[in-house]
This record gives sequence, structure tokens and C-alpha cells, in this order.
Amino acid sequence: MKNSFLSTILKICSGLGLILTFLPSLLVFNGIIGMKTHFTLMIAGLVLWFGSAPFWMESKSLEEKE
Repeated sequence: MKNSFLSTILKICSGLGLILTFLPSLLVFNGIIGMKTHFTLMIAGLVLWFGSAPFWMESKSLEEKE
């Protein structure tokens, strides 16, 4: 049960990271935020995504795929 809870938290963090890498670009395009804020939000999204996604994503080796 604990593993499922942790996996859910990691997936939520990953989702927030993806949102923070996509949404700021739209906000800059529409002139709502400036470039400095854009860069800050993009870095936060990058850290969230790459810090949490590898722990819940499953990957199979090439031998297992064949």
C-alpha cells in the first residue's frame, strides 16, 4: 500500500512538472508573463519531471522486449 501511495505522489509531481514546461510557453506567447518568469517556471518543471518520473516509469531491457 505504501508503494502505491508513493507512486501516486510521484506521478502527480511528474504531471505538475509537465504542466510547468508547457504552460509558461503559452503564457509568454499571450504576453501574460515575462521571459524571466518563463525561464524560472521551465526550470522548476524540468526539475520536477526529471526528479520524479524515473522512479515510477517502468522500462524493459532489450532482452525482455524480444
